[in-house]
Amino acid sequence: MANYLLVFHGGSMPESPEEGAKVMAAWTDWFGKLGDALVDGGNPSSKSRTIAANGSVTDDASGPTGYSIIKADSLDAAVALAKGCPVLQGGAAVQVVETFAVM
Repeated sequence: MANYLLVFHGGSMPESPEEGAKVMAAWTDWFGKLGDALVDGGNPSSKSRTIAANGSVTDDASGPTGYSIIKADSLDAAVALAKGCPVLQGGAAVQVVETFAVM
């Protein structure tokens, strides 16, 4: 079983405390459905910068907006689990990336 990094891109923040409570409930429900497949619930992210091979640094306005880590038997199985991610309801896209241990 491999770990998969779910990288979130875009989306919106809740506009009211009531909407925020609904969003948090959706996350709690999704985490419950994932069960043991959830490795790290992750966090949202904000500012990001990109460092190029030549050492130059630029602000990255299109950087990720958050992440989670799950485990699954295959990339297809991870994608199926990711389709339930609450960020999709807020307009974000989810990139599913297989990771492997080398260290």
